[in-house]
Amino acid sequence: MNILILGGYGYTGKLLAKHLLAQTSHPIILAGRNIEKAAAYAKELKSDRVSVRRVDAADADSLRKGLQGTDFLLVAAPTTHQADTVIKAALHAGVDYLDVQFSDVKLATLYKHKDEIEKKGLCFITEAGYHPGLPSAMVRYAAGKLDSLESALTAGYLNIGNIPYTEAVDELMEGFIHYQAQVFRNGVWTKPSGWDMRQFDFGPGIGKRECYSMFFEEMRALPEMYPSLKETGFYISGSNWIADLLVTPLVMAGLKLFPKRGNRPLGRLMWWAMGKSKPPYRVVLKVEAYGQLNGKQAQVQARCEHEDGYELTAIPVAALLMQYEQIRRPGLHMMGHLAEPNRLFQDMKKMGVTFVESVEVN
Repeated sequence: MNILILGGYGYTGKLLAKHLLAQTSHPIILAGRNIEKAAAYAKELKSDRVSVRRVDAADADSLRKGLQGTDFLLVAAPTTHQADTVIKAALHAGVDYLDVQFSDVKLATLYKHKDEIEKKGLCFITEAGYHPGLPSAMVRYAAGKLDSLESALTAGYLNIGNIPYTEAVDELMEGFIHYQAQVFRNGVWTKPSGWDMRQFDFGPGIGKRECYSMFFEEMRALPEMYPSLKETGFYISGSNWIADLLVTPLVMAGLKLFPKRGNRPLGRLMWWAMGKSKPPYRVVLKVEAYGQLNGKQAQVQARCEHEDGYELTAIPVAALLMQYEQIRRPGLHMMGHLAEPNRLFQDMKKMGVTFVESVEVN
């Protein structure tokens, strides 16, 4: 399977290429507008399975030419504003597709082409990476440990240290413009603007943190997958008092007033504030699930973590592609819905992710 990584020399793209070379036998094409950067990283990888191509995501002809002779388009570049162009190019080329972007615009575009994707027998995967990506996979992992699932709450802790600002943060900030906070409680979804707060224990060195509800589209289908489920949702922890109490409210208000002009300066402000957090620098995702096991009430907890947020974005995608031949099916899919969760987390462990779990029966 020839994989073209759009944005193959960016932070996430580099890690995807590295892990795919180490864990699979697929030929990798590093692609983007800057062929010199692509060539420099290809030389650094020192592999005859790596090649480079100049591809401009905003140019349909460039995309079509770049996708010739490929089987899979892996979108690791911040191209949500060119989502329609990129998706149409993949459809025209007849290649499978996966993105690691968090964007309502991208989702709406994919849903618009859903019937065509399925009709052409292609497999398109979206909402891939850390979050979105892993929350629903962790719920499915926990559900596999129980006879019936009644409650499954996921939570993320993000302490990034001094990671440089990139264009990918611009896309993350755009997500705040349409921020939704609903959770599934007592068998129904709460209002999109309805905040919920809970404490979660993120393990040694971090401990208990106050977390705020945040909605991801991948969570919406879980109550249909598990009819016994009465409660689910995703929660994100605060970073530090500067980011939580001062900067976040300012950024949220600013993005509502100036959604276009304010995105980059407000994003830099948020990134600066998050960088004021103290060690340990970790990215953590956990699930707390309750249900029935052998006729008794049981609790399942699982936690995955890494010191690098970009790694915890790239590694789940590489792990998914390691099982791709077994799970591939035509249509549009969320990563967390398509992946086989047991193998996903086993392979993530092999690539350096810490994964711990516990099952307690009352």
